[in-house]
Amino acid sequence: MNSYRTHTCGELRSSDVNKDVKLAGWIHRKRNLGNLCFVDLRDHYGITQCVFDSSSDLFEKIETLRAESVIGISGRVMMRESVNKNMPTGDIEVRVEKIEVYSEAEVLPIQVFGEDDSPEELRLKYRFLDLRKERIHNNIVLRSKVIAEMRRLMTEKGFTEYQTPILTASSPEGARDFLVPSRINPGKFYALPQAPQQFKQLLMVSGFDKYFQIAPCFRDEDPRADRSPGEFYQLDMEMSFATQEDVFAVIEHAMGGVFNKFAEGRTVDQAPFLHIPFREAMKKYGSDKPDLRNPLVIQEATAVFKDSGFGLYDSKAAEGNEVRAIVLPGQAEKPRSFFDKLDAYAKEEGMGGMAFLAFAPQGAKGIAKLLKAEKLDELKSVLGAKDGDAIVFMTGKGMKFAKFSGRVRLKLGEELGLVEKNVFRFCWVVDFPFYEENEETGAVEFSHNPFSMPQGGMDALLNKNPLDIYAYQYDLVCNGVELASGAVRNHKPEIMYKAFEIAGYDHSVVDSKFGGMINAFKYGAPPHAGCAPGVDRTVMLLLDEPIIRDVILFPLNGKAQDLLMQAPNTVTEQQLKELHIRVVED
Repeated sequence: MNSYRTHTCGELRSSDVNKDVKLAGWIHRKRNLGNLCFVDLRDHYGITQCVFDSSSDLFEKIETLRAESVIGISGRVMMRESVNKNMPTGDIEVRVEKIEVYSEAEVLPIQVFGEDDSPEELRLKYRFLDLRKERIHNNIVLRSKVIAEMRRLMTEKGFTEYQTPILTASSPEGARDFLVPSRINPGKFYALPQAPQQFKQLLMVSGFDKYFQIAPCFRDEDPRADRSPGEFYQLDMEMSFATQEDVFAVIEHAMGGVFNKFAEGRTVDQAPFLHIPFREAMKKYGSDKPDLRNPLVIQEATAVFKDSGFGLYDSKAAEGNEVRAIVLPGQAEKPRSFFDKLDAYAKEEGMGGMAFLAFAPQGAKGIAKLLKAEKLDELKSVLGAKDGDAIVFMTGKGMKFAKFSGRVRLKLGEELGLVEKNVFRFCWVVDFPFYEENEETGAVEFSHNPFSMPQGGMDALLNKNPLDIYAYQYDLVCNGVELASGAVRNHKPEIMYKAFEIAGYDHSVVDSKFGGMINAFKYGAPPHAGCAPGVDRTVMLLLDEPIIRDVILFPLNGKAQDLLMQAPNTVTEQQLKELHIRVVED
């Protein structure tokens, strides 16, 4: 028998009545009714109501203890007079006969029981208290269960878990590295891995065939609501002799299985997931992370405005701008103020405003008076609009305009209440451009992953415009959130050299920065492919948490600081000397 407890605080039921038990935990809250004091005792597993009688010498002792003090009690299980159906132990209570105080709590800087409006900075400073709150505590427990299920599902598919190094070399691609100075090699630095990318590919070259890992990744990035600064975890996987479709089947099994298990009644798209080419996603949804819960679709309307009679848009179209439209079903009688606010929003975003057309019962409104009659009919036909519908228009060019139209789509979906609730909508975004043009310098750069295989192989690199080359790259998207990114890998040295050459890296740079991997490819590398779903974002979606920090045990704040452990921090001169480093004042 455990010397501290015979049962946990979430274990006792009516079948345990008249048993003598021992419990241990934190004082969640106290209710002193004069002749009785009720204490909710909490541990990791739940809460049990404990009762102290004023006739007992224990009554005065419990009165002096603050909430969150840690105690052990002994007593007899009794049926409660007032049953609480909202808690698993709500049928019973424990009449306390003995108490032992293990640790007295001071006045709490943040509240654990009840509502707490403490600022996030204070919550993170006292994260150990924040983690005692039911919601946050349960979030972390679910995270553990999700990871366990991921492991089970990957093992079920024949994958084996391996651990790759944490100290590695810096890479010129991707986000900023976290650097670690080497004491033994003065002036040289390790980097924490942004992902186990090269190592997992080397595992395939080494003949291990099917790898996975719950991998820590480190990127010196600015924080966002769905991105934690510093470190994150992903379900990293790679497989040999595999196509893009093979990877899809494995990830749909793993991620589909996780969402099916933890959806709690919400609808989950079942495999196979929808495939959407990148360029189609940008045109129809204005995003490479389309939220398919929103039924609105962006449509091309440029051709209609070459000679429509609406001079502003006709001239814009003649200058090479696109005109995009979104049909709003049944919204023709929205007040003018609704469309005016959209127009103001577009101007705030630097996009020059928006126009609208509404096919109301009393007659068409908006730009209808500026359009030729046949153009109104043409717009209806081309865009699939009906009487009672409204259409909003916007014009512009390039990626900035495409992304703006996507934000308008999301904004309208939310404001009109069109976004589906309690569903998880999945899709694969495929056929990413291998290269993109830097809008500031005009240079050709990798758009996604430099280690992926270009569609068409060497022939495409030699004979196509780089901006017309697609890659075997893919993202898994759920409800507008990128959950995973992956690719069929480039396993041929000559194709890799040429791919990097087009992006401005000569052979020496490839040999210097990726020498270990490209050298391995010269000794027999299998075709291989992989993917890496994010653990943090998966849990965040399942819990419908808006802030990713609430699904991470000890997260950094928005300034990439650990307020609990006070990191980053200064180090001693002796430590700097050992590392051959000098700190220079800014």
